[in-house]
Amino acid sequence: MAAADYYEVLDPRFARLFNGSAQVEKLFTGCRWAEGPAWFAAGRYLVWSDIPNNRMLRYDETDGSVSVFRQPSNNSNGNTVDRQGRLVTCEHSGRRVSRTEHDGSVTTIADKWKGKRLNSPNDVVVRSDGSIWFTDPSYGIDTDYEGDKAESEIGNCNVYRVDPETGDVEAVITDMVRPNGLAFSLDESLLYVADTGRTHGEKNPAHIRVFNVGKHGKKVSGGKVFADCTAGLFDGFRLDSDGRIWTSAADGIHCYDPDGTLIGKVKVPEVTANCVFGGNKLNCLYIAGTTSLYVVRLMVNGAKTY
Repeated sequence: MAAADYYEVLDPRFARLFNGSAQVEKLFTGCRWAEGPAWFAAGRYLVWSDIPNNRMLRYDETDGSVSVFRQPSNNSNGNTVDRQGRLVTCEHSGRRVSRTEHDGSVTTIADKWKGKRLNSPNDVVVRSDGSIWFTDPSYGIDTDYEGDKAESEIGNCNVYRVDPETGDVEAVITDMVRPNGLAFSLDESLLYVADTGRTHGEKNPAHIRVFNVGKHGKKVSGGKVFADCTAGLFDGFRLDSDGRIWTSAADGIHCYDPDGTLIGKVKVPEVTANCVFGGNKLNCLYIAGTTSLYVVRLMVNGAKTY
């Protein structure tokens, strides 16, 4: 592919966000379903999940090497880094959200709601107040492919908030079919959440909704549709330093202006599941494709926190 073939400009606002000579580079292949990339700035490395292979992989930016970070990984999916530089992970077969401490030990953050086991936590974000917000669809218990097949104890797929002081788990969104990727706006006044309910019925959602966050950061309201996916499903996504959303889709990464306009695409030769900004200047967009890890160097920087 020529470099220009990697980008599709749908609105003039997208044209200045990429260098036409910058290609989408494949860094690693051999996954079954790559997901959940998280960037560790201090070590200049990336950790991501390979869910069906029950492992987490580590890409070292300093020398381009890839190694196994953890195996088994409890079929880990989404990952993020908290404000203390610790890895926070959603585990499908573990049916929990966990945190890897600085000494390497693993702590359970949440595994139950009202005494019932979670379904299979999918994606996670840490707010500036230390609260942890995560989605809990059923993909890890639907079959044995990404976890362990089981019946849902809760009977619903919700979005939860973990209180940073008490550890209490509260359902903050309960009206989504299959909540998936999520991220806060730059000022944390908005919460964006993808719904991939289309996997469980052709009339179900394939969109991102946007919620208003209450002034104390504990409740949300609203929930209007921000964008409908034009190719497959939205999954994981991240924001850049100007508040644009870069989200996974069937044909690559779609870029949305904060006003909800799809302004352009970064084309990837595989269905993408998630992405994260990394590199010294946060101008490298790392992309988890179906079997591979990709990177593209952009003319925009990622938001410093998610």
